[in-house]
Amino acid sequence: MNTKKDKLVIFDTTLRDGEQSPGASMTKDEKIRIARMLERMRVDVIEAGFAIASPGDFEAVQAVAETVKDSRVCSLARAVGPDISRAGEALKKANASRIHTFIATSPIHMKYKLQMEPEKVLERAVEAVKLARQFTDDVEFSLEDGSRSEPEFMYRIIEAVINAGAGTINIPDTVGYGEPGEYGAMFRRVIENVPNSDKAIFSTHCHNDLGLAVANSLSAVMNGVRQVECTINGLGERAGNASLEEIVMAGRTRQDLFPVETGIDTSHIVPTSRLVSSITGFPVQPNKAIVGANAFAHESGIHQDGVLKHRETYEIMRAQDVGWGHNRLVLGKHSGRAAVKARYEELGIHFEDTAEFQMVFERFKALADKKHEIFDEDLQSLVTGTEAPVERYRLEDLEVRSKFGSLPQAQLRLLIDGESHRVEAYGSGPVDATFKAIESIAKSQADLKLYSVNAVTQGTDSQGTVTVRLERDGRLVNGVGADTDILVASAQAYLDALNMLDSGENKRKGV
Repeated sequence: MNTKKDKLVIFDTTLRDGEQSPGASMTKDEKIRIARMLERMRVDVIEAGFAIASPGDFEAVQAVAETVKDSRVCSLARAVGPDISRAGEALKKANASRIHTFIATSPIHMKYKLQMEPEKVLERAVEAVKLARQFTDDVEFSLEDGSRSEPEFMYRIIEAVINAGAGTINIPDTVGYGEPGEYGAMFRRVIENVPNSDKAIFSTHCHNDLGLAVANSLSAVMNGVRQVECTINGLGERAGNASLEEIVMAGRTRQDLFPVETGIDTSHIVPTSRLVSSITGFPVQPNKAIVGANAFAHESGIHQDGVLKHRETYEIMRAQDVGWGHNRLVLGKHSGRAAVKARYEELGIHFEDTAEFQMVFERFKALADKKHEIFDEDLQSLVTGTEAPVERYRLEDLEVRSKFGSLPQAQLRLLIDGESHRVEAYGSGPVDATFKAIESIAKSQADLKLYSVNAVTQGTDSQGTVTVRLERDGRLVNGVGADTDILVASAQAYLDALNMLDSGENKRKGV
């Protein structure tokens, strides 16, 4: 009996589709840092961005392509010449590259968005694949809104693009409309009805609008799909994408069920999850599967008793296999540069030069004077924001007075464009007073869309990480601050967001 399993290609799009989450823009250096962790995890394909979207996105794709050696680096491109040429240029120095080109194929998209007849869409798709093959021998074609496309048209366009040179065919559930049984059966019919389907790998890319992204992806795998497009923490537009960690661990845990295996080193899942969370400012909910703080916690006495007697009574995975349980280390105020830098390297965080590391090390020492133990989460939060493109605003001093029965008052000293200013304001609470004091001089005209506080580690001396989301002129940014004093962290997060708004860096967009 042949028990050999097929390879399931893991295509990570955290840097592209994940970045499309409102406020989740990443700098080039942050993308490189995440890409290195994905490479370390042995992700097969890293979609680094949408090269034509902006100069910043082009530079990020180019930088990731030059940095990553063991994973294939991909750029998204619409089925138009300038997009494809720009992607090819960005990927020129990649050790292994892929161009991922797409066009919508559902009746509603073709009629209202593209305003094109189906025959013209088919013609455009073939032209795009042929052009992309001039830049790379690995081309992926996606039928945008595939789950709502008409079967007969799908069969025709897929056959044509495979003949044109596409090696991977992606049929995404772009709007999260699919249902597992229906979505999986769609792939089975496509594979059976497309004459040359054996000459391509079929791929799934699912959104989570109905909470079914992972279920739909796994159903597709059971019906012949051999590539899954996913993101760390399920990050992505609207309700997000299929979660990489859930896809990978479902296949690993249920080896009796799934006829595939991945090459993922699962021990890097949790560190990568934390890195993405710290960079984007999107906290991971405690009850999130695999990477949530409670994923391997047991509160019930019955559960605790069972686990103590035999772990597998209530745990279907080992926490250590995904990166939990071995990453608490004792670093403190007596730790030196070598130990701190070594731990950062173990976490997949590298520094471009001595000055960058020195900045982080000074933050480490300041934090170590405030709390007894330094954890990996602390180390990652210290790195966040070190590459801010512009720093117009900096907090120099903060004093907040809050008394029962009285309005809280915040007094701040801010460094603005190198000049020190003292400001103060009253507010309905200490955080409100702090923000109003900042706005009294910044006058940013930005709307506060989100204020979120999360403890980085356990204990009363834990760092608090604050995320502030601001919107101005249709642009959303996330500012992040971390400190053992939550008011200081709040002020830092607000100023971080203002710095990003004032930097003029374009928000990267994709489709």
